[in-house]
Amino acid sequence: MIILLEPQIMKRNIIAIAIILTIFGCNNANKNDESAEAKELVIATDTTATLAEPKIIKTADMRFRVKNVQNTKEQLSQTIKAQGGTVAEFSIESVIQEAQKIKQSVDSLKEITSYRTEGYLVAKVPSEKLDEFTNTVAKMAVFVDNQSLKLDDQSLIYLGNRMKANNRVEAASQMNKIAGKKSSNVETSLNFKDDYVDKKVQNLSIDNRVKYSNITLKFYQDNTIKTIVVANDDIYDYKPAFGNRLWMGIINGWTIFKELIIGLANIWALILLGIGIFFLIRYFFRKDKVKIGDATRSLVNNQS
Repeated sequence: MIILLEPQIMKRNIIAIAIILTIFGCNNANKNDESAEAKELVIATDTTATLAEPKIIKTADMRFRVKNVQNTKEQLSQTIKAQGGTVAEFSIESVIQEAQKIKQSVDSLKEITSYRTEGYLVAKVPSEKLDEFTNTVAKMAVFVDNQSLKLDDQSLIYLGNRMKANNRVEAASQMNKIAGKKSSNVETSLNFKDDYVDKKVQNLSIDNRVKYSNITLKFYQDNTIKTIVVANDDIYDYKPAFGNRLWMGIINGWTIFKELIIGLANIWALILLGIGIFFLIRYFFRKDKVKIGDATRSLVNNQS
């Protein structure tokens, strides 16, 4: 009996050991799950911390009237430079409203022009000084037509680019380990690196736009009247007086008449030939007319 019981006891011990190992395996799996959850929590915490850093892009627009556009442009350039900004674009244009020319003499005109001068300037100024700058610009204006400010939150886009860039770094490092086995892996790794560069450049652009705000300034001055003396461009005014033109016309007429006589003299033979043909046709026409008349009279006499 004792010999028969020993195998049964050994089987029970094996089953008990298997149960214990299973329990320990479950505990380890739970610990691994807890570790993964902890990592996800750390990532989520890190993400929340990143979101706490706002990426706000500011853009402003102003339109205003000034006394002198050129002087205002110079003042704006000095102010922008003093605040650590730069001028990205500017232009000055004069738009003619009305123009008129008044005759002063035979060869001169007085040109009177009414025009409107407009200025356009795009500047980049430090974002923290944007309010101060707009206040300074408002003091230069005679009248402010409109003024606006726009805030664009790029925080989520910035965070997305950052996380995607990190993912591409990790993926590229993994692809590099097996890059020597397949050429397609090398190409995929290069694509990951290019995407990483693109995301980094986008974030650098966002950082720059967050640091420096764009402001568009449109300014103009009241219509200006400009008077200058210019040369007369009407050709008729430069023609000679009536008496001179009449005498010149008589001389030109006599010259044309002489040329006509000379031209007829050159074709005298044709003129004589034409006259001969004319009289010959006239002769035959009259002869036929006489015959027709005689025939008509004889017919009348016979009927009588």
